[in-house]
Amino acid sequence: MKVPGLRSPYDKVGGIVYFGRMLDKIRLHAAGQLPEGYNLGTRVWTWFDARCTRFLAVEYEALVQRMLHGGTDEEILAWCYEHGRRPSEEDMEIWNDFMMKRGWRDRSSAVVAEYKRLHGFAHRDDIQTAFEFHVADESSGDIATS
Repeated sequence: MKVPGLRSPYDKVGGIVYFGRMLDKIRLHAAGQLPEGYNLGTRVWTWFDARCTRFLAVEYEALVQRMLHGGTDEEILAWCYEHGRRPSEEDMEIWNDFMMKRGWRDRSSAVVAEYKRLHGFAHRDDIQTAFEFHVADESSGDIATS
């Protein structure tokens, strides 16, 4: 589903994939522009928002409150570093690789396969990861990574 204003999960802020997408979701939700039921926050510990806030060691609701005060993505990330943790370059590399491969031959493979089926992509062998699914679902169906 195309959601205007929602960037690719591959896009990086401060070298970290997905973080900017999470910020977009928070902004869109606050503006009433995120579709009802869209995965948001930490209701399920395996959702990417929850993983991202745990990676940065910040509480999701505190991040939302900080976002409501405004600021650039980089300023919000700096706030996360001040109130949580600043991951090392190696931590970011491991995070990025984990996130970009999530769904490929791991515990979430069945979930990706089910989402593909539900959204008409079951025949698409090129979609193996959650990121690839998001990009295909939110675009013309082509997978283009940033």
